[in-house]
Amino acid sequence: MDLRHLRYFVAVAEEENIGRAAARLHISQPPLTRQIQQLEEELGVTLFTRTPRGMELTQAGELFLEEARNIRALVEQATERAQRAGQGKLGRLDVGIFGSAILDAIPKLLLAFRNRYPDVKVVLHTMTKAEQIEALRQRRISVGFNRMLAPLADLEIRQVTTETLLLAVPARHPLAAQPVIRFAELQDHPMVLFPTGARPSFIDKVIGLCADSGFQPQISQEVGDAVTGVALVAGGFGVCLVPDSATTLQFPGVIYRQLADTPPNFCVDLSCIYRKDDQSPILAAFLNTVDGYREDTA
Repeated sequence: MDLRHLRYFVAVAEEENIGRAAARLHISQPPLTRQIQQLEEELGVTLFTRTPRGMELTQAGELFLEEARNIRALVEQATERAQRAGQGKLGRLDVGIFGSAILDAIPKLLLAFRNRYPDVKVVLHTMTKAEQIEALRQRRISVGFNRMLAPLADLEIRQVTTETLLLAVPARHPLAAQPVIRFAELQDHPMVLFPTGARPSFIDKVIGLCADSGFQPQISQEVGDAVTGVALVAGGFGVCLVPDSATTLQFPGVIYRQLADTPPNFCVDLSCIYRKDDQSPILAAFLNTVDGYREDTA
């Protein structure tokens, strides 16, 4: 038995006439008659009673018609789902995320993707840079987001956005009262840096910026993420350079200030990373969303 047998059977059952069913199926009557006979032989039951008026379903035929329609509906549904999956419109996308980017760019990207592909389930995994790279290679995630990603032979890096840097300062700190804060002034104040973990990281970025301005930062604390960094600023542990997205963290007693006379490249990138050999239609659809976001925010 194959799907063709079911299609022929349903047509004859609905038309109640071999001739009309043959015309509907665009075949001649003898082959259709043989197909129905073969189906009855395979099932070992009589599906139709032949009458002068045409073809009437037996009790077994009526039951089989109901099941045949169900099977055809399931096949059509499976076909549609397979086609949607092939177009990147159905399935699952596992995404590695981290720190401050989840405060701005990543939620906007995920919302744009969900609006375009509502039937794709997006599962988020909080991971460090090293964990994202390992998870990609083990195929546990399809895409990750991070900063300052070094080139890797098996992974592709696609920049999403570039963020300017601001200074998180305790509201009662002397720098908070200044209308203009020069970057070089930071050498006189303890700094909270983030994130700890695999290097190079944003910590190296800040240290490099300080070196470009001729000083080494007084490191008060090195912490795991921007949230903890700003929380320590609120606690009076020092000042902290943060990407613009981190300014959505509104801690009591913390204000954000722009800096003047900043060194070159006073910004930080946000990129997504994925396997070069990943041909998944869902990943391709997501990367199209990333490209659209990048163009909209350029």
